[in-house]
Amino acid sequence: MFTKQGPTVRELAVQALSSTERGYDLLAPKFDETPYRTPDRVLDAVTRAVRELGPFDTGLDVCCGTGAGVGVLRQLCRERAVGVDFSAGMLAEARAAFPPGSEGPAVHWVRADARSLPFAPAFDLALSFGAFGHFLPAERFGLFAEVYGSLRPGGQFVFPLGAPPPVGSRAYWSLFGFDAAMRVRNALWRPRFVMYYRTFRLGDVLEDLTQAGFVVRLLPLTELGLRPDGSPRARLVVATREGQDVSGGS
Repeated sequence: MFTKQGPTVRELAVQALSSTERGYDLLAPKFDETPYRTPDRVLDAVTRAVRELGPFDTGLDVCCGTGAGVGVLRQLCRERAVGVDFSAGMLAEARAAFPPGSEGPAVHWVRADARSLPFAPAFDLALSFGAFGHFLPAERFGLFAEVYGSLRPGGQFVFPLGAPPPVGSRAYWSLFGFDAAMRVRNALWRPRFVMYYRTFRLGDVLEDLTQAGFVVRLLPLTELGLRPDGSPRARLVVATREGQDVSGGS
């Protein structure tokens, strides 16, 4: 699963026994050499799908990590891309990946907790990749409400969501076992490290997005493959803050 440049078993163990924030500070220098980074094929599929929803001037990558989503925003937004994350280590890696003066829209980095975003309604597009397992189900509505409040009227919040593995499959038991181990770890050890794979269920997500004020639709990401029943292996969730932007510009 890991390249020779990735973290060692010892480093992963130290990370797993840290808080979520400290764990990612430790992992940051080697994060892009792990399977936890969103694969390029997913980033590319989302980029192509979201491009059809534009145009966009300003974009926000929620829980940006080392900046993969900001790379997507730089292809989609004409003026500005902002990455926000609570890990100083992750933001340091992201800044190094997108040095000042690079071609494309201006890039800015903000250290903040996504549960309390420090933005006025300023963005046409918000996206996120691979971060939602770090939020407990009870926190999800608040997170979505924060994103909603950061979007202009008409702004869109998008993210890919994979179909759950078939019950009883190897992938199913792998995710089940990981979540069970994390629950035991967090029951016995402090500080907690919040990371669960099976708490972000589509029906609950759609309900929380709607309650936060979004109008939601799903787009199939068919280039990521189909399940045996012909349904897509992944969908793009498109949540729109409805209304007209009367500000007169970006």
